[in-house]
Formats: sequence, structure tokens, C-alpha cells
Amino acid sequence: METIYLCIVIFLLCLAVFDLFVGVSNDAVNFLQSAVGARVAAFRTVLIIASVGVVLGAVLSSGMMDVARHGIMMPDRYSFHEVMTIFLAVMVTDVIVLDVFNTLGMPTSTTVSLVFELLGGTAMLAMLKVMADPDLDYGMLLNSSKALQVIIAIFVSVAISFVVGMVVMWISRVVFTFNYGKHSRYSIAIFGGIAFTALSYFIFLKGVGKSPYLSDGVRDYIDTNTNMLLVLTFIVSTIVMEVLHLMKVNIFRFTVLMGTFALAMAFAGNDLVNFIGVPLVGLDSYQDYVANGHGVGIDGFMMSSLMESAKTPPFYLMAAGIIMIVAMATSKKAQNVIKTSVDLARQDEGDEMFGSSRAARAIVRFCQSMIEMVVAIFPVGLRKWINRRFNANDVELKDDKAAFDVVRAAVNLVIASMLITFGTNHRLPLSTTYVTFMVAMGTSLADRAWSRESAVFRITGVLSVIGGWFLTAGVAFLACALVCLCMWYGGIAVQVAFIVLVIFLLIRSNRQYKRKQETTKKDDDNFRLMMRTRDPELVWEMLRNHVRNTQSKVCRLALEQYNAVLDGFNTQNVKMLRGSDKTLRRELDVLKKYRRQELLGLKRSPMEIAIERNTWFHVGINSDQQYIYTLRRMMLPVKEHVDNNFTPVPAAYISEYEPVRRRVNDLMKMTCEAIETNRYEQYRGVLAEADVCKDDLSVIRKIHINRMQKSGTSKMMQVDMVYLNLLQETQQLLSVMRHQLRSAKKFMED
Repeated sequence: METIYLCIVIFLLCLAVFDLFVGVSNDAVNFLQSAVGARVAAFRTVLIIASVGVVLGAVLSSGMMDVARHGIMMPDRYSFHEVMTIFLAVMVTDVIVLDVFNTLGMPTSTTVSLVFELLGGTAMLAMLKVMADPDLDYGMLLNSSKALQVIIAIFVSVAISFVVGMVVMWISRVVFTFNYGKHSRYSIAIFGGIAFTALSYFIFLKGVGKSPYLSDGVRDYIDTNTNMLLVLTFIVSTIVMEVLHLMKVNIFRFTVLMGTFALAMAFAGNDLVNFIGVPLVGLDSYQDYVANGHGVGIDGFMMSSLMESAKTPPFYLMAAGIIMIVAMATSKKAQNVIKTSVDLARQDEGDEMFGSSRAARAIVRFCQSMIEMVVAIFPVGLRKWINRRFNANDVELKDDKAAFDVVRAAVNLVIASMLITFGTNHRLPLSTTYVTFMVAMGTSLADRAWSRESAVFRITGVLSVIGGWFLTAGVAFLACALVCLCMWYGGIAVQVAFIVLVIFLLIRSNRQYKRKQETTKKDDDNFRLMMRTRDPELVWEMLRNHVRNTQSKVCRLALEQYNAVLDGFNTQNVKMLRGSDKTLRRELDVLKKYRRQELLGLKRSPMEIAIERNTWFHVGINSDQQYIYTLRRMMLPVKEHVDNNFTPVPAAYISEYEPVRRRVNDLMKMTCEAIETNRYEQYRGVLAEADVCKDDLSVIRKIHINRMQKSGTSKMMQVDMVYLNLLQETQQLLSVMRHQLRSAKKFMED
């Protein structure tokens, strides 16, 4: 039996390594976003500074392990077999839940999932124990007060992060403006002193000051003289900041790098329990059972040892920190997540990650009305003065690729690191993802980065993230409870089955992510570059390339799916038709994304060109979408016909249509090549030939209608109607092709 549990412990430790790598790939954005977004230093420099913070935070994080040990359960009431069942269920459920959420593209949180999985698994076994022994109650089995404290802290942190970030950013912008170089002669030193003092208090005085690695005398001195140390820190740091400012050192950049270190340290100290807490507690439980459980049995040996505070060996913490550093440095996923988060908080408009929702629209209208009422109270002169302080046209950016300036980056890092470190010092596992996200949203709102054109999308994003948080909590709780129940009654066989399932999901998820990145990375990179460029002429050239790529891809896809529909109809291949249906529906969503991106590019192009080419721009976009609509109207009756095993299409109809099919293929290929190469020498010939082909289709339609009328029977009516629809939609397909070719030529003209 010990061998089986040794295998389970090894599996848990392997999942811990995997969680570290994947978790950091997702969460590295929390502490790298601001420095990367403001481009305060080279990515390698930012990474080195963050790595030092991660290692230090990991080594000092052992106190957070108590959340996994006795923060949710009362382990002295559970046997070794029971706690190992809970821990295995938690880790298995964590992988399953994260895989499902990632597949659906929904936001989630490792902290929320861990806490509610522990709560769900423990609650399920507590219910089973209470049912078996009436003398027990839930208060004996669940650490309800601590669990409630943890849950409240997680959810309250959302509102606190948003409000604090918004207020501090508004004050900072009024003081420094976007042209901070002209308004920071003395205030910059005070800002730097406050930032350094705040970070010192929460990280060094409260964090390192409570470290078990310090002597009792040092810890007592820090506790006794905290106020004096804070005053001295503020005075000294303010003087140093002013000296550095006089030496032409950018204090905001220095603050951003210091905040990156602090937030990386806070992240590692707070989130490490999410990745390795449960596996390490499982290892401690196994070692305790091996040392003291002989003769008692796995069901009789109670885990009272877990009531003690964690004494995690520094080796494990250091190893975890090193794995996190390797993940940050090598994971392309981490770099892609950073780009996405930077885009969401950018100062300029861009491709919004989220759509519009009724709730967001209602909130925007309500807030707009409230703002107008409040603003009317203040004098006109004061309103004009404040508006001048928020003139984004004077923004100072390191280069054109920066998403926002260093003032906002500094506020983001200082506020987020303070809040997370505060939670860590009180042993509350806050969600670093949502704290940093909500701080960034609050600062971007206060910075007036949410224009009337983008506010509804940003609010939808915030609501989606918060909704994903609540959904994560509910799903994690219920899923872990069910998995724990299955493992309890199914025994080793079910546990092994879940282990195999987890391995399968990990392999599949990795493959799916690679395929997805291969198809989206190039387009997304091109769009981000276009949004970072501030030269309108260069934006216009990049937009032309983007539009040409979109139209050529849609043209090629339309040609491919046209032939797929015909082949599926001729060969009665329902699988091919279902694949075509899926591809066309997916392409509609992609086209909506491209439409938003290209419209933003058009707005950033030179005004005279944008006005002149606006009509052809929209004609081209509508043609792209009409391709998909036409093919779906052609495909759906064919799919229904074949799927129901109706009468196959007669060979005579196939032979009659085949010359048309070849001509359509030739015309579509010529159109695709003209758009791809931007060479339109055969432009008029293609349009004329398309008109001739449409006329020939009209002749075939009349012949077919006459054939239907003369048949005198309804035996072939079903297939005749499908064929008639095919002829009609082929004509429409040629009309769409002509519109796309004309719009492409007119839009691309020099």
C-alpha cells in the first residue's frame, strides 16, 4: 500500500512542476506587464530583475503553505487515506478545470480554483464522515472561519484593487500630467520616496521582517520601531530620488523596475502555494505516515501533524523559484499573454478582446449620466484646468511601441505589489491575476484610456473576468467534490483512471495551444505593430497589407469550401459537409475580428485617404462576409439533403454543372492571384467573363426549371430543388467575387 501512495505523491510532485511552468506562463504577465508595456528597459533586463524578485519571494513564502495544510480542513480529524484522496482530487480537478476553461477561452484564476477545490473536496468527505458518524459536525471537520476569511479576501480584493488603482492614478496624473518631464521638478522625488517607502514597508518590514530566517532580536526591533523606520526610509529615499533626478535619471523608470522586482517577489510569495502547496503537503503526509503509521493503517492514522505550521525546506522553495525563472525566460506562451494584457490596458484604441454586452452598455450610459451631473457642480475654470492635465496629446513615451507611459506603469506596480504583499503578510491567498488586472483597469480608466468608443468593450472585459472568477469558484467546488466522491468509492482503480485522464488532457492541451498559436501569431503581431505605429502614412501602408492578406485568405477559403460543398454533394459525403459548415461558422468570427482591426487602422490613416477609400473599404469587408453567407446558403440545403440520405444527385446534373464549376474555379483563382500580387492587368477580363458565366447559369436555370415542370412527378423534387438552389447561389458567388475584385483594386490604388 505504501508503494501505491508513493506513486501518488510522485504524480503530485510532477503536477507541481507542470503547474509551476504553466502557471508562470499565464501569470508572469502580472509583474512584467507594466515594465514591458511602458518599455522602460530591454525585455532581458526586466526579466533579470523579476527573476531576483521571484527567487526571494519563493524562499520567503513558506508561511503561505499553511493554507493548504490547515487553512481549509481540520486535518487532525482526517486519516492519511482521506487527506491523500482530497489532495489527489484537488490536483486532478485543477488540471481538468483549467483545461476546460482554456479550451473555452474563459478567464480563470489558479488561486480561486485551488481554494475552492480544497473546499469542495474537503466538504464532500466531511459530509460522508458526518453521515457515517453522528457525533461529528462540520465545525469539527472544516476550518470554516479561516476558509471564510480567505474567500472574502479574494472577492473584496477585486473592488479594492480597482478603486485604489483609479484614485491613485487620477491624483498622479493631475500632478504629473502626460508631459511629466515639465511637471516633476520636486514632485517626482516625493512620488519616488512614497513609492519606495510603501514597497519597503510591505515587502521588507512586513515581509522579510517576519521571515523565519531572521533572528528574534531583529524581528522584535523591526516590530518595535516600524514607524521610525518608515519615516527614515521616506526621508532618505526622497533625498536620493531628488539627487538621481538632478543627475538626469528617470525616476519613473527606476520606480517601475523597483516595482517589477517587488511585484515579482509578492507574486512568488503569494502564488507559490497554488502550484506546489498541495503536492508538498501530500509529501509531508506520506513521510509522516511512513515514519509513524506502521501498525495503524491508512484509515486509522490521523494527520494531526498537519495542524503545525509548514516548515518547507529551502531547497524545495529555491527549486520552485528556479523553475519559475526558466518558465518566464523560455515560455512563448508567457510572452504572448504579456502582449495580450498590455493591449487591454493600452492608452490608444486597438482590437478589443471582448465584445459588447447589454450590462456594459447600461453601465456606460449610467456612468455617463452621473459624470455629467457631477461635473456640472464644479466651476468651469477648474474643469478646464483638469482637462489640460489630462491632455494625452502631450504623452511622453519611450518609443512608438510603448502602450502607455511610465507614470501609469509605476502606479500599476506599486499599488498591485502593496495589495498582494498585504494579503501575503496576513496569509490570505489573493488572486494576483485579478489584483493586477483590476489595478490596471482602474488606472487605465482614471487615465482616460477608455474612450466612448472603447469603454463598453473594456467594461465587458472586466465583467467577463469577474464572471469567470465566480464561475471558476462554482465549477472548481462542484467538480472537486464529485471527483473526490468518485475516488472515495472507486478506490485505486478510479484514482488511476483520473491520473490517466489528466495525462491525456495535458498532452492534448499542449498540442491544441501550439496549433492555435501557429494560426494566430502572425496576424496578431502585424496588427499590434500597426497600432503601435504613430506615423499615419506608415499605418496606411500596413493597413493595405492587412486588408490584402485578409481578402486573399477569404478568397482562397471561399474557393476551397465551394469545391468541398460540391464534392460532398456529388459523393454524398456528409462528413465533408459537416466540416465545411464548421469552417464557415468559425470564419465568420474571424472576419468580425479582422473588421474591427482594419477599421481601427483606417481611423489612424491619413484623413484624406481614409475618407476617399472608405467606401471601397466597406465594400471589400462586406464582400468577404458575403462569401461566407453565400457558401452557407449553398451548403446547408446540400448538407440536410445528404444527411437525410435523400435521392443522390443524378450523374446528368453533375455533368451539366461541371463546365460551370471549372469556369468558376478559374475565375476565383485569377481573382485570388490578382489580390495577392496586387496586379490587376486582367481585371476587366475577369469581370467580363464572370458576367458571361452568370448569363450561362441563367440559361441552365431555365433549362432545369423547364425540366422540373415537364417531369410530371415529385419523385425527384427534393434533389431538383437543392440543385436549383446551387445554381442560384453560384450566380451570387460570382457577383460577390466581382465586388471583392473591384473593391480590392480601388482600395489598393496608389
